[in-house]
Amino acid sequence: MSNQCATFYVDGLHFGVEVLQVQEVIRYQQMTRVPLAPTVVEGLINLRGQIVTALDLRRRLGLPDRPDGHRPMNIVVRTEDGVISLLVDEIGDVVDVQPDEFEAVPETVRSEVAGLVTGVYKRKERLLLLLDVNRAVAVDGDRMLPGGSSSAGATSSTKSQVN
Repeated sequence: MSNQCATFYVDGLHFGVEVLQVQEVIRYQQMTRVPLAPTVVEGLINLRGQIVTALDLRRRLGLPDRPDGHRPMNIVVRTEDGVISLLVDEIGDVVDVQPDEFEAVPETVRSEVAGLVTGVYKRKERLLLLLDVNRAVAVDGDRMLPGGSSSAGATSSTKSQVN
């Protein structure tokens, strides 16, 4: 039985998330910066009256910043703690993946990526990294909640970054 993944690109890497976790895909939205927020939090967006935290996946994965003039796209995903926007470079297609294409993350993958990926689909055209959305939105051991707060309290994790 096949599954469907919504795919996207971050710094040339091909990622996918289970399509049922995706609420919507939208163009770049104006963001409100959050003082003292972890560096992966790009800001907050207003999504038809709902305040949603936007996380930059490049920063989350330890990759270089997006080149100047290139605006990210938003993949709005449902997590255990609510809706979060993941900022990505480019949106791909929805693809069908087969269980026999799936393999565990190789030990050679950088730890920043391996900790956020549950496995790899071997596709004919290229490898597809399956992103664990709930782990991807955990920042400094906390889960980011809609509206920019974290479940363990943003003040303790952000104070250490300010000092």
